[in-house]
Amino acid sequence: MTVRTAATVAATTVTDLPWRPCSDRSLERDDPLPGTAGLGERWLLVEIESAWGEHAFFTSALDVRLGAGIVARCEAAGIRPLAIRRTRLRADERRAQTSWRWALVDARPGRTSIRWGRAEAAEDLLTIPLDGSAGEESDAPLYCVCTHARHDQCCAVRGRPVVEALARTHPEETWECSHLGGDRFAATMVLFPHGLLYGRVAAADVETVVQRYASGLVDERYLRGRTSLSTVAQAAEAYAREGSGDDRIDAYSLVTEHAHPHGWTVELDHDGERVVVEVGERLSAPLLSTCGATVPHRVREYELRSIA
Repeated sequence: MTVRTAATVAATTVTDLPWRPCSDRSLERDDPLPGTAGLGERWLLVEIESAWGEHAFFTSALDVRLGAGIVARCEAAGIRPLAIRRTRLRADERRAQTSWRWALVDARPGRTSIRWGRAEAAEDLLTIPLDGSAGEESDAPLYCVCTHARHDQCCAVRGRPVVEALARTHPEETWECSHLGGDRFAATMVLFPHGLLYGRVAAADVETVVQRYASGLVDERYLRGRTSLSTVAQAAEAYAREGSGDDRIDAYSLVTEHAHPHGWTVELDHDGERVVVEVGERLSAPLLSTCGATVPHRVREYELRSIA
């Protein structure tokens, strides 16, 4: 009998294993969701109605130099770029795009806002003021569901039923979007302006998720984290919510966060009371985190040590 140690599993390639979608494997492993939302304090959403390649800003109807310029400018300003498009459009309707809507989103607690503008020429996307001084402020939320098939097939297979379900009841607020990170957690979606990133959302449940959002509540079943927080703070907040049952979006605010040899101490404010969460970490078993991955790797996962 061959004994498969962690080292031999880590060296195994995808050709040695039966192929299955990464989201199926993640669900079977029950990979934890809390603390997996990539950082995004501010976002620039750009409407690109064409087909997207592996990277929506580099392989789309936009000139590749223009797309690279938009991304570079966003990164220099600490802003996360995201391509968006309407669902259910015919190919000829997508090709007919002659102007580019954009939205500048601030997801930071106490500063949440969405400002919409329009670029009449693609080149104008490079001159959008990124300080929040341009565009028209909107109170309407945005529901962005990743359907970025060329990045990972799970995003389309699981994301499309979700975005279509949302578009039937919320056509103005709903958009398809490019890669949000965490392909194995598809279907993934982000709700703006608060930057609540969700994973494993089912089409049958997505209406409940957005209705709770409209009521100022999170849906803890699917919440990966708030993108304006570090992943450690996201995990700490999730543990605090689980203990208190308080699912208000702004129930907790971050006071301090610091690392130490055994993990992190995260201090939160909860209606004037201090909650101290000790967060630890562990490495997962080697896994294939995307459909295109060929070599398993360990990923960091958070765990609760204590709450005081």
